[in-house]
Amino acid sequence: MDQRVSLVTLGVANVPRARAFYERLDWHGQEVEETVFFQAGGIAVVLWGREKLALDCGVADGQAGDFGGVALAHNVRTRAEVDDVVAAAEQAGATVTRPPADTFYGGYAGVFTDPDGHAWEIAHNPAFALAEDGSVTVPNFGTR
Repeated sequence: MDQRVSLVTLGVANVPRARAFYERLDWHGQEVEETVFFQAGGIAVVLWGREKLALDCGVADGQAGDFGGVALAHNVRTRAEVDDVVAAAEQAGATVTRPPADTFYGGYAGVFTDPDGHAWEIAHNPAFALAEDGSVTVPNFGTR
């Protein structure tokens, strides 16, 4: 597994309020289906409803230690690599909370938590092409 973080998703209580905050900091976001994407150097910072993020990660929200409200994503180049990385993580001691499967956005992904409960999504997302160095670029969704 390459050492890289492709996206950091923040589970927020109120997406419009969170977006307005970041835009007051002069960040420029694009919203698609109640999800806001910001380009942040070679990664993306994403704002998404906290409950939706917990559900997508396959973890419980609301109890101390269950979910910290943040998910890290490691994007890979192929579906097979998703399977390989999730299997390697499980063998290393991770808990698979969402086995690899097709996603609603046309990709393929699985989620595991590390021994301290941090959620990692391993994803092949054709819309987020990886540069040679592993960095991602948020696509132009045609909205702002």
